[in-house]
Amino acid sequence: MKFHWFAQQYYTKLPADYGDTVHSSWVTPPASVADPTQVGEDYHTYIRLMQQADGLGWDSLLLNEHHQTSLAMTPSPNLIASVLAATTENAAIALCGNSLALYNPPVRVAEEIAMLDCLSGGRIIAGIVFGTPMDTAFAYGVPPIELRDRFHEARDLITRAWKAEEPFPFNGQYTKLRYVNTWPRPVQDEIPVWIPGSGSPETWDVVNALDYCYGYLSFSGKQSAAPIVNGFWEYTAGQGANMNPNRMAFTQIICTADSDAEAERLYGDAVKYFYRQNPTGIEFATPPGYNTPASVRANLTRAKTQSAEERLKATRGELSFWEYDELGYIIAGTPERVEQRVRELATDLRIGQLITCMHVGDLPEEVAAQNNKLFGTQVIPKLRDVWGEEEDRWTPKVSQERVAAKFGNGALTG
Repeated sequence: MKFHWFAQQYYTKLPADYGDTVHSSWVTPPASVADPTQVGEDYHTYIRLMQQADGLGWDSLLLNEHHQTSLAMTPSPNLIASVLAATTENAAIALCGNSLALYNPPVRVAEEIAMLDCLSGGRIIAGIVFGTPMDTAFAYGVPPIELRDRFHEARDLITRAWKAEEPFPFNGQYTKLRYVNTWPRPVQDEIPVWIPGSGSPETWDVVNALDYCYGYLSFSGKQSAAPIVNGFWEYTAGQGANMNPNRMAFTQIICTADSDAEAERLYGDAVKYFYRQNPTGIEFATPPGYNTPASVRANLTRAKTQSAEERLKATRGELSFWEYDELGYIIAGTPERVEQRVRELATDLRIGQLITCMHVGDLPEEVAAQNNKLFGTQVIPKLRDVWGEEEDRWTPKVSQERVAAKFGNGALTG
């Protein structure tokens, strides 16, 4: 089993009433709320925590791309990746991802990822995403109906550019280039590709046809995610596609402490801050044309494992700490309890790549650092046996070898 360090790079000093008074924390949040100096301090916090995780045995450090939001101040994850590529040694760097449809021309993504692969010595995971409606349709003005076609055209261009041995022309619907000749070429012959999704069968078709890793990047936990993750595996089995658990990545907020009571004391307010301070205007979340008819049908017919009232209370920060834990939004407690819960999650949902969210909301850096230490030293080593017999072609070979050499052979399954 592999572990990938992640945090939404959140602005940590939002006003207490922000979630109640701001219509949407995405697209239209008032920029005046964020002090640029504090933003810089927050960036440094996340970088230090990721550097610490590199020294504790995580398999990758994961970054995402979002725009015009206080939830994740990462409009260019490749910039943070360049810092990590030069200042870390073991873990891969997972760009999960670059929103391909937003780049003109998208060959820029091919160049930057190749550059990062060279800088890191072959440690890049190329997560590529369709992008949220908020990022694509409203922050960057891409017509929703064009999003998938733009994505697939860009993916074809990028993957060809990494492998081409001589310049070639590209004559797509949205991108037309006389010369494509990516300098530099990536170190890896096959850069691992992950595609996150939220349950669309069309995305499942792509990852199965190309043998990519599928990422269900939910913050609602096991109970809410089970119908989608199980649906993916049923769909995959029905297509006769690869059932390797390392083709599934899943996000999970982790809150580790010396005792259960200490976990509640240290993390309780930060968990509520994370959920309460992130309202999204409904008009930004569901633009016409973003979801295909097949996706709409799948969502309407999919079993619901959580009530609408529970979901609403969760997003308002109205659940108790242990209610968040019971519903799977978080996994909290002692290292022993966290290990047991993660093992159950991974085996029940067939997850080989766990994206651990080790910082949440306005959690103080010292608490997140202790979370890193406890989970990295007392939980990760005990869970390496999960899916340990399965090959992993979705994590870079060089990072697997370095993590295994430093932290034990259980990390090597490639």
